[in-house]
Amino acid sequence: MREDAEALDIRDVTANWVNAAVLERQLDERIKSLADLAHTPLFFGRLDYLHAPGAEQAEGAEGEQFYIGRRHVHDADGDPMVIDWRAPVSQPFYRASKKDPMDIALRRRFGYTAGDLTAYEDEHLSDPGEAERTSRLLQREIERPRVGPMRDIVATIQPEQDEIVRSGLSGSVCVQGGPGTGKTAVGLHRVAYLLYAHRERLARTGTLVIGPNASFLHYIEQVLPALGELEVKQATVDDLVAHVEVRGTDEPAAALVKGDARMAEVLRNAVRSHVTMPIEPVVVVRGSRRWRVPAYEVEEIVSELLARDIRYGAARDALPQRIAHAVLVRMEQAGEAPDDRVQDAVARNPAVKAAVKAVWPPVEPAKLVLRLLSDAEFLAAHAEGILSEDEQKAVLWAKPARSVKSAKWSAADAVLIDEVTDLVSRTHSLGHVVLDEAQDLSPMQYRAVGRRCTTGSATVLGDLAQGTTPWATRSWDEALRHLGKDRAVVEELTAGFRVPREVIAYASRLLPDIAPGLTAVESVRESPGSLAVRRVADVGDLDSACLEACAESLRQEGSIGLIAADARIPSLAAALTAAGLTYLSPGEETTPDTRLTLVPASLAKGLEYDYVVLDEPSAVVTGEPDERTGLRRLYVALTRAVSGLTVVHAADLPEQLA
Repeated sequence: MREDAEALDIRDVTANWVNAAVLERQLDERIKSLADLAHTPLFFGRLDYLHAPGAEQAEGAEGEQFYIGRRHVHDADGDPMVIDWRAPVSQPFYRASKKDPMDIALRRRFGYTAGDLTAYEDEHLSDPGEAERTSRLLQREIERPRVGPMRDIVATIQPEQDEIVRSGLSGSVCVQGGPGTGKTAVGLHRVAYLLYAHRERLARTGTLVIGPNASFLHYIEQVLPALGELEVKQATVDDLVAHVEVRGTDEPAAALVKGDARMAEVLRNAVRSHVTMPIEPVVVVRGSRRWRVPAYEVEEIVSELLARDIRYGAARDALPQRIAHAVLVRMEQAGEAPDDRVQDAVARNPAVKAAVKAVWPPVEPAKLVLRLLSDAEFLAAHAEGILSEDEQKAVLWAKPARSVKSAKWSAADAVLIDEVTDLVSRTHSLGHVVLDEAQDLSPMQYRAVGRRCTTGSATVLGDLAQGTTPWATRSWDEALRHLGKDRAVVEELTAGFRVPREVIAYASRLLPDIAPGLTAVESVRESPGSLAVRRVADVGDLDSACLEACAESLRQEGSIGLIAADARIPSLAAALTAAGLTYLSPGEETTPDTRLTLVPASLAKGLEYDYVVLDEPSAVVTGEPDERTGLRRLYVALTRAVSGLTVVHAADLPEQLA
């Protein structure tokens, strides 16, 4: 298939150089999508139907056999050899069971080692004499060591996951899932499915995956290309709102207020305050005639535009046309016959332009936010009845900046500027947005993401128990309301496939304190000996004890993560270097020679390692502004292990774990 694409000659089929360039780019993308991927087999399953799909199930009718893979594969004659996992005919591979065989006689799973076919396993779903059993190949694939970035799970998608993956484009979905339930993989595979089912529509409108940080995006960036999807963009929320350079940070109290949804009303008031009612008539001179629009009539036009509540910039663009129309009415009453060209000329008249500038001046979003955070009187005028005096003091800068360029903007300030930018001119909407680790966003950040999918749909992924910001959402209903998707369906994944049962049970001791009422994850994996908690007698021996635990883990196959409170990272980095142990930063790919990653607790979210060594849990908790956030950060750190967790501590453990 790749060789056929490479051999195509498009010189004689294009009308001009523009068509040729577009077709050549599409051809290049096609060739890229057909690239060989090492250790990635083209098929992983087979379905033997009792009857041909779609045909009448008459007695004696012959069935049909399909191989299921990551993408469609056809032979030299164009006949299909492998069916795309997203095709309707592939669905029974994920959902068929002994109770509901879905007309499947046999489901075969193939096992691979380093890309070589090494095993297969059959289930005779329509045979009443064969008992239902757990697939050993499926279990082995789930437990396979993690080396390198996140990989696709097309061979191991579970029925409850498949239901979410194949849900329609028109509706938004929110997935609440604890550690190891596969929510991120479900979200990415849902994008791949939607691109398969609605390719033309999403090619026009675009898709976007939003992650919490660059390390996380690097970790997941190979999943969609492995499924043949190369066009999906990835970004963080900070990337979306990068109107100014972020060089500063906020105190928690200021960040809480700036992230509060009430700030949207303050900003709206501040934007609309620039509109002033006219006190002078507009007099337009054309040739020897003077046309006068009285102030009260201009005021009526301005009031009508304000009442329509359209974007500030759109209303400003409409105002000169409205004034020009009033002039044209007077011209017609005087016996003239003006047309649209005359109206456009009047709208560009210096008198009309001067009136518009005075009544509805342009607004620069960054300058407006700068004034709001620097001028106490301006803030008080527009936050009256919305923010308390203490809240206003919290967001005001102690040393006001002189200009937009010299200001030390924070990440929360950038979100405020994005809100004003949207109040002035509408933000472009995409066809579908995936928002991962959504529990950590502030209401204002939800609004920023929601603006990117006002006419599209969203897949929201997260775990309320892993909210590690002071403004972390308390409920998905609240989050979805701020996102503008309050009709989204909330699905909960409670079956854990990654984290061993012993480890998730240990971490779940924190749930009553960090997320009361949330269902604990029930892991399907039993792994005796996967949890070890070691106390060090002397705090001075903590570094060496962590290094010893890392050395033990490195004797096993797979990746190792050494997770510690951010303040402990320099000490552990120095100890690793002194011991001659090479290590990676979060998001960097492991190699056969370097499988150990040193992970600050603040960057651990969303990452997975075969073995995790967790340094000093109490330091992870005390490193956060409050205990609830600290315990949530600890919950995240405890649940990054896929095969084994070793907790090393000198100080007392938090009482919830003790």
